[in-house]
Amino acid sequence: MSLHVPRVRVGSAEIIALADGEGPFFSSRADAFPEATASQWAEADRYDPGAVDAQGRWRLQFRAYAVRSDKGLTVVDAGIGPADSPAATWAPVPGVLPDSLAAAGIDPAEVDTVVLTHLHTDHVGWAVVTEAAVPSAGGGVGGGVDGNASTGGRRPYFPNAEYLLQRAEFEALDALNPQLRETLTDPLAAAGRLRLLDGDTPLRTGRAVATPGHTPGHQSVLIEDGRQAALITGDLLVHALQLLHPELAYAHEIDPEAARYSRKRMLAREAATMLHLATPHLTEPFLSA
Repeated sequence: MSLHVPRVRVGSAEIIALADGEGPFFSSRADAFPEATASQWAEADRYDPGAVDAQGRWRLQFRAYAVRSDKGLTVVDAGIGPADSPAATWAPVPGVLPDSLAAAGIDPAEVDTVVLTHLHTDHVGWAVVTEAAVPSAGGGVGGGVDGNASTGGRRPYFPNAEYLLQRAEFEALDALNPQLRETLTDPLAAAGRLRLLDGDTPLRTGRAVATPGHTPGHQSVLIEDGRQAALITGDLLVHALQLLHPELAYAHEIDPEAARYSRKRMLAREAATMLHLATPHLTEPFLSA
């Protein structure tokens, strides 16, 4: 499969967009943003016309990102996953992340860090996989550790990476999706690959920034160099409406007020600063704020 791999550079870091899939959302966009006005929808549709299909449905991109520098290789989020992933009940699985990684020249075995922005199923799909779900080596997959009986044959897809999750998110797991204990966090812990963070934390390149609200322990990744910065947003931004009108609440936020504060805080930049937004669901993988 031949895939376009968009990239931006901030200082010595290269931020790489990794497509995994695209398809309609499971509820209407009017239900998702009940406070949006007709004029705000029209403004958003002019800004991101690809986010609505011919039937008026909200159309999502599903993507992850990689950050490569001389300090290491980080992947942010893990997409919708293979056909048997937890997102299979609603997302357009199987995803094509293995092909996107291959197109970007990334072997999963060379990734040293995986940042999971939050525990919604369309962001963790390839984090842990079964052997049956893994494409052949020709599909862009590197070496891995074998699954074992205690984890149902599941193993980290990025075998040499440390997986980073906010402690607040981990502690909310049973409320968010208890299924992920068996399919995600237990296998990562059994492999010694799960690390819990407490708030903002330096990474090899950039830093994880706590941006709660969408979920209790949502986090984003910020890379800065002088007057340039890139923010890998996770679901801090799921639609252009939130970029144009960050005060608007999203129906699938755990804490709309906290999410509103997180958006406004991260989008507030000096006028002279170029901020690249790397969003998982908007049509374009990189936007300038």
